[in-house]
Amino acid sequence: MTGRRRALLGAAASGAALTAGAVGLTAAAAAFARAVVTPARHKPDDVEVLQVGPRRVVLAATPDTVVPGRYGVWTDGGRGHFRVGDVLESTGERVTRELLGVDRGTAQPGAGRWNQYCFAGTPRSALGLEHEDVVVRSDVGDLPCWQVPAPAGPAREGVWAVLVHGRGATREEALRALPLLHGLGLTCLVPAYRNDADGPPSPARRYGLGETEWRDVEAACRYALERGARRLVLVGWSMGGAIALQLVTRSPLAERVAAVVLDGPVLDWYDVLDHQARRNRVPVPLGRYGLGLLGHPLGRRLVGVEGPVDLRRMDWVRRAEELRLPVLLLHSDADDYVPPGPSARLAQARPDLVTFVRSSTARHTKEWNVDPAAWEDAVRGFLTGHLGAGAGGAG
Repeated sequence: MTGRRRALLGAAASGAALTAGAVGLTAAAAAFARAVVTPARHKPDDVEVLQVGPRRVVLAATPDTVVPGRYGVWTDGGRGHFRVGDVLESTGERVTRELLGVDRGTAQPGAGRWNQYCFAGTPRSALGLEHEDVVVRSDVGDLPCWQVPAPAGPAREGVWAVLVHGRGATREEALRALPLLHGLGLTCLVPAYRNDADGPPSPARRYGLGETEWRDVEAACRYALERGARRLVLVGWSMGGAIALQLVTRSPLAERVAAVVLDGPVLDWYDVLDHQARRNRVPVPLGRYGLGLLGHPLGRRLVGVEGPVDLRRMDWVRRAEELRLPVLLLHSDADDYVPPGPSARLAQARPDLVTFVRSSTARHTKEWNVDPAAWEDAVRGFLTGHLGAGAGGAG
């Protein structure tokens, strides 16, 4: 074999190796991005119930079960549910908590799943609040919604709250907020959105991280306006915050929104997903490459999203000057899923519009659980300030 031939073969082998490496890198990046936008249909048990007494329950210690506050536990594959309260005793392996009540089934030892929403069921079954099951039509199909009417007597006529849960959550996430909002005289609408467990699937069956879901919330807002709402309040948790902020900057209905309340919101997907990459031992540059695929005309096909997902359009620290509405941010320094840094930076950039209530103990979107009174005082004060202290119209 001549030297020239050996050189050509070596170059070809090197080129093939580089090509294979690039293909492998792209495949790994696409897998990371695909995990971000794919709804998880199965949620495994994650807590062990060790003992149950008349007023207490003993659980295996986990990062969730040892945190103070009020929570729930689904048992028997979701057919049973009970609620727990104060930590009464804690060792390295076991935690004893107050048993607040059994909502369905029985509380007994065995495997269960932690419920950060605390409540389970519907507004009627979980809270005793009358509600109507309604359907809102969106471009992907019918969205099931709970409609909780304002209480009889003094109410803020014409003010509706639309409550938007987070990624992978359900409408039950909003149950914690309903008693307060109902007590403030608001009619409440809690919609599902595309690719929920109980919502219609999009053609690709992938999340848009707010880029597509805001249209479903817009449909819910239009439903409210068609039925007498004159002003709207948006309440969002986690990705629900990203959805709400897309709506108030992209929908013509934004002019009817009076205020926005966000709990543990995603204000910068790059910040969140860099954090998740580090947690899962994925190199951050690889994760960033995957996120870039979401917006690339060809790369998005590898991920499986229907249209380009522009994460820059969902960076609200960078877009802070575009905010035109009062926003309440509730975020904990202990948030293990969505770091609070962007919330702090947005509050610093827009002190004229953003009220930032920072806490230190709650894990992701569990601020209410750890201190319901503080959460409700903050939301009550914010909404009363922006809606007026009494009943009334559009203003």
